[in-house]
Amino acid sequence: MTALTSPPTRPEAAPGPARPSVLTRLGAQHLSLIGALVAVLAVFGTLNDNYLSLDNLQVIAEAATITGLLAVVQTVVIICGGLDISVGSQAGVASVVSAMAFTSAGSNAYAGIAAAVGVGLLIGLLNGVVIVHGRVNPTIATLAGLAAYKGLAQLISDGRAQGYVLGDPVFVFLGRGKIAGLPVMVWLLVLVALAVHVLLARTDLGRNVYAIGGNDTAARLAGININKYLIAVYGLIGVVAALAGVLLTARTGSGQPTSGSEGLELKAITAAALGGCALKGGKGGVGGTLLAVALLGCLENGLTVQGINSFWQNVAQGALLVVAVVVQQRRSGERAVGLPA
Repeated sequence: MTALTSPPTRPEAAPGPARPSVLTRLGAQHLSLIGALVAVLAVFGTLNDNYLSLDNLQVIAEAATITGLLAVVQTVVIICGGLDISVGSQAGVASVVSAMAFTSAGSNAYAGIAAAVGVGLLIGLLNGVVIVHGRVNPTIATLAGLAAYKGLAQLISDGRAQGYVLGDPVFVFLGRGKIAGLPVMVWLLVLVALAVHVLLARTDLGRNVYAIGGNDTAARLAGININKYLIAVYGLIGVVAALAGVLLTARTGSGQPTSGSEGLELKAITAAALGGCALKGGKGGVGGTLLAVALLGCLENGLTVQGINSFWQNVAQGALLVVAVVVQQRRSGERAVGLPA
């Protein structure tokens, strides 16, 4: 008599990896920026009823666009292990060139824009060549560029605003036009940010940029031509800085050698650092930078709406940059300079 046996049981399938939650995907850096942004909006919205109005939010977005463009490309160069302190001066040169070329070409906006972008590309490539082939530290090279390009903008413009572009439909469209209810300037920032994000996150070029910033020796041994990448990255900065200069011309109605462009380099670096870019390279992203740009824009506008002295805005930017670097150092676990481990 045979014994009854139970049918063989199927082995249970191993559970797959748990899908990360939305909060996990965002990360602590982004969550902290979102929390700070919400807090700023809540505080100033409580203090002033018009702060959260659509009109004022549009003002904030337009004012933050130029800073956002420079911060996005600053993100790329920082990830690559470099730095560009001259982006504000580059925008000033491009602003003047766009207006002067516009006037010289018989009020041809496309000639003005093309001239500005061409000059921006040359300036960016010059920075890259000086850094790579001159073997100059990026901070020193672009600090020199900050002074040199500012002086160049003042020399070619004789220190005065140049041209008048408000009568031109192309410049008016760039500076004051709207698409689907949003300013054209904001759409341009979105397009540039999306293109840079795809470049960094979805292409081999982007992965190589991270590799160079993370460990340039390993990147070189892996066959990456670091010199070409660095020159190309600084060329990219020059082009986008020129676009920012064109938008500055479109907003103000004339080419501005310094007004509107001074201090942009500090804002761009602060936004990139707040957004999670490691100043030593190899880490960062466009999403965090854009959140930081929004935070800085809302804070600056809130202080202005409340009638607080504009000098305090510079104090706030400097303090935020220091805070961002301190947080980075604490998270990295590196020994503090001059202190025991």
